[in-house]
Amino acid sequence: MITAPRLHPEALLSRHPEGVAMPCYNRAALRPSIVHLGLGAFARAHLALYTEDVLNADGGDWGILGVSLQRPDQRDRLAPQDGLYTAIERGPDGEQCRIVGCLLGVMVAPEERGALVARLANPRTRIVSLTVTEKGYCHDPATGRLRLDHPDISHDLTNLAAPRTAIGFLVAGLAARRAAGHAPFTVLCCDNLPHNGRLVAGLVGEFADALDPALSAWIGAEGAFPCTMVDRIVPALTDADLVAAERLSGFADAAPVGHESFRQWVIEDDFVGGLRPEWEKAGAQFASDVAPFEHMKLRLLNGSHSALAYLGYLAGYETIGDAVNDDAFAGYLQRFWDEVRPMVPPPPGQDLHAYTDALLARFRNPAIRHRTWQIAMDGSQKLPQRLLGTLRERLAQGLDSPALCLAVAAWARYVGGTDEAGSPIDVRDPMAAGLRAQLDAAGAEPAARIRALLGVEAVFGTDLPAEPRFATALTEAYAQLMAKGARAAAAP
Repeated sequence: MITAPRLHPEALLSRHPEGVAMPCYNRAALRPSIVHLGLGAFARAHLALYTEDVLNADGGDWGILGVSLQRPDQRDRLAPQDGLYTAIERGPDGEQCRIVGCLLGVMVAPEERGALVARLANPRTRIVSLTVTEKGYCHDPATGRLRLDHPDISHDLTNLAAPRTAIGFLVAGLAARRAAGHAPFTVLCCDNLPHNGRLVAGLVGEFADALDPALSAWIGAEGAFPCTMVDRIVPALTDADLVAAERLSGFADAAPVGHESFRQWVIEDDFVGGLRPEWEKAGAQFASDVAPFEHMKLRLLNGSHSALAYLGYLAGYETIGDAVNDDAFAGYLQRFWDEVRPMVPPPPGQDLHAYTDALLARFRNPAIRHRTWQIAMDGSQKLPQRLLGTLRERLAQGLDSPALCLAVAAWARYVGGTDEAGSPIDVRDPMAAGLRAQLDAAGAEPAARIRALLGVEAVFGTDLPAEPRFATALTEAYAQLMAKGARAAAAP
């Protein structure tokens, strides 16, 4: 039962809870200068908080307009609060919270497609940022090419005034700006994808070229797609977050977000007209080359996160913290990192052993309950970037990779849809039905099941299935999982 007043600008005028940081700038001066596609918890705990810190330091008009590309849930929670929400920082020593004011509102794309295209076309929109997850780009993760046969991409190519996809909206907005004689906006990808800016530039270019090669050439010449590396652990919203927000702030908040203390954002400094917030004042790092930071994070953090998610889920652990506090999985992580570190050139000034030591401490943070099931989502899109690239490099050097193969095998067992207790797994993946069908048709024998999955070119490409050392090692790891269970397979 709600006993505290609902978080709202009018409520803030009469109530200032002690110890709660509030916006200290003029919200009325904000304009929707940043449009963020895919407004989930991560964007509100990362991009928005960096922007909030800049506004608190210097003021300005860099407001954020969020966009939900599929459902109205986020809008429905935030609209009654005029975009305000509580950010809860959780560390081993406790919690602290702040009220965030830089979010001006949320649009729901399926309900207002034309209005969203118009907003993107408005020259006041300077940056369009994205966190739409790997599957939101409608591309082949093995090749990085746009899937022109994707039904939503096909729709957008013939219905550009009312797109469905992030790529369709980007091109529709850019096309309208070109027609009106306006400069393009900067496209700022904040998803965990290798060379994310270059990837999105390529996808946008392919889509635009299918419409009008002159449009594609204009975007390539005038647009900007900086690469970025983002890092912060942000679990999905739970009922406990609602309770914590009211306890800490004194306001009832339908849309709080919890996050760890650590954050990192490395950005290539390439923006149309140089227009961007001074995020460096909030601790962001601007670099001429983001790739080393991105590579380190994808391989060491995201790769180990996925490995631990599949193995931990199969072993019955609900959260990453639960799994990593089991010595069997903590030891497995060290062996995993021992395989990955030699394949990762360290970014300038970065000690990779210190980095993985810090990762272990972050994973063990008892205040962050990051569900293994949540991280396990969309594995078919994540594996090529997070795990398979490292495997390819080790194979090329003639190196064995038992820990990496066990992670891929755990994914293979997970997408089979049944856990070690025989209970069904709610597999959330754009390829879930096809993967399950392949496995069911293969029967129970490990070698046949692995052969079936290796035939999925969109995940494994054509090179890995042709490599007998990989097929043999993956089959052996899968057989171990089936015979011994995830915990025993992970133990030395």
